[in-house]
Amino acid sequence: MVKVYIDGQEGTTGLKIMERFAGRTDIELLRIYEDKRKDLDERKKLINSSDFTFLCLPDAASIEAVSLADDRVRIIDASTAHRTNPDWAYGFPELSAEFRSKIEKSNRVAVPGCYASGFASMVFPLVKLGIMPADYPVSVHAVSGYSGAGKKAIAVYEGADRPADYDSPRQYALPQMHKHLPEMQKICGLDYAPAFNPLICDYFSGMVVSLPLHTRLLTKKYSVDDVRKALAEYYAGSTFLKVMPEGAPEDGFIGANNLSGTNNMEIFVNGNDDRMIICSRLDNLGKGASGAAVQCLNIMMGVDETTGLI
Repeated sequence: MVKVYIDGQEGTTGLKIMERFAGRTDIELLRIYEDKRKDLDERKKLINSSDFTFLCLPDAASIEAVSLADDRVRIIDASTAHRTNPDWAYGFPELSAEFRSKIEKSNRVAVPGCYASGFASMVFPLVKLGIMPADYPVSVHAVSGYSGAGKKAIAVYEGADRPADYDSPRQYALPQMHKHLPEMQKICGLDYAPAFNPLICDYFSGMVVSLPLHTRLLTKKYSVDDVRKALAEYYAGSTFLKVMPEGAPEDGFIGANNLSGTNNMEIFVNGNDDRMIICSRLDNLGKGASGAAVQCLNIMMGVDETTGLI
């Protein structure tokens, strides 16, 4: 049995990780007393008493926590702090065998951002397979449930006196400085950061990240079927990531909350000879956060990666 500590266990991601540990007999979960949550010495003691520590903290606090840890302790960080650090494994095993191998062996794993997970699931293989050039002028649009906005925003969305505009989708990150942009660019090997248009919407969890493509700007002329087949072959054998065979559902709509509560991800490829839209659907709290973190833990432990996730 391995000892696991969650630093930041009262946050949304920390609570979801604990939910996914319910019923597991291969983990001993170390807990911190409420009045000690910000006690540096107590946190250090628990981190170094664990075999694995999850960091569900703001960036600065995650960096601080890493400085407290012995090299022996294997850390899984859900913050933005280490996602572009080459010394850390990037926790998206489906992207390639190299990503999976580094997760298996590393003592330091950075869990991808939720938007970045949907983005990388589409863009990484397109660049790797030579379908999209690295200098493609990428734009990406996304809708997400409000749970990804943090405790304060959740309280406003679920409050009795919330502002009227919270009833509608709300665009944000308009200055193009969203915290997921650096990993989107670096992990996918793009020459330039994408133009990113995220919206937060009035439902709890789930997201769709959408990538519009002009076929004339790809490395050669590709059809919708060509791209769908290439992605399906790339992800063949993946447990959680599926490329859907027929694009959008029969009614022509792709809902954003269909995968809530799961660690699954679905990719849809639609369009025509001139323009395509590829969509990646996931739960921002699942494959975009706690589910991905637990999947990485399972891989690092050497157990079935679906443990606690199906």
